[in-house]
Amino acid sequence: MAKNMLKLSGITKIFNSGTLDEKRAMDDINLTVKKGDFVTVVGSNGAGKSTLLNIISGTYNPDKGTILIGNQDVTRYPDYKMAKYVARVFQSTTMGTAEEMTIEENLCLAEKRGKRRGLMWGVTKSRRSRYGELLKFLELGLEDRTSQKVGLLSGGQRQSLTLLMTTLAMPKLLLLDEHTAALDPRTAEKIMALTEKMVRENNLTTLMVTHNMNQALQYGNRMIMLHQGKVQLDIKGEEKEEMTTKEIISKFGQTLRDETLLSV
Repeated sequence: MAKNMLKLSGITKIFNSGTLDEKRAMDDINLTVKKGDFVTVVGSNGAGKSTLLNIISGTYNPDKGTILIGNQDVTRYPDYKMAKYVARVFQSTTMGTAEEMTIEENLCLAEKRGKRRGLMWGVTKSRRSRYGELLKFLELGLEDRTSQKVGLLSGGQRQSLTLLMTTLAMPKLLLLDEHTAALDPRTAEKIMALTEKMVRENNLTTLMVTHNMNQALQYGNRMIMLHQGKVQLDIKGEEKEEMTTKEIISKFGQTLRDETLLSV
């Protein structure tokens, strides 16, 4: 039986508490994710999706509740300390890489993420050779361009590189924050195929926020829907495989007000 990788207990997050602008972004969330699960997360704008990832990654601390990764209580860990446990890929293709550094330098930094770097963190001959082999996995020809600055790559190439970088340190959790939303449909499809392959082959425990209902149903073994800071739907296994977009919209159309979700 798979062990729990992530456990959220009673997570509550309120912004602007006690004011007219008070927003309860997380409302007593309880969520357990097993090792190797690939969970897609949907919900309309303001449902709490980004807040959920921000809390898990240490960007925000919850007002109430606890967060466990494995058996480690990480509830109050800041984001720099959470780097040991969590890797995150953002919607913006520029956020996961350093554009003024080369491809191999970016890979080296990713490999050392969450570890003591010391004075000998640079790209060695053995690392350069290994990075070349890893880059072949992307099938983009980047293995022949390892000394090129990342800023010269296309958005799809940078997002592919970012995904590869997340696997180097083998995080406990991979958080995908609408990581295909800024890409054209064809490139987004390629990135999703790469995502599924990398998650499966590395058995990465993954949470993927998406505005695309078809993606949410097609990928992963579990899907949760957030609304007003609460989990409104949690389906997995055969139930998820048999669920259709039309059924979701028929049942939760009023909840899923976001046009992006309803248009798929």
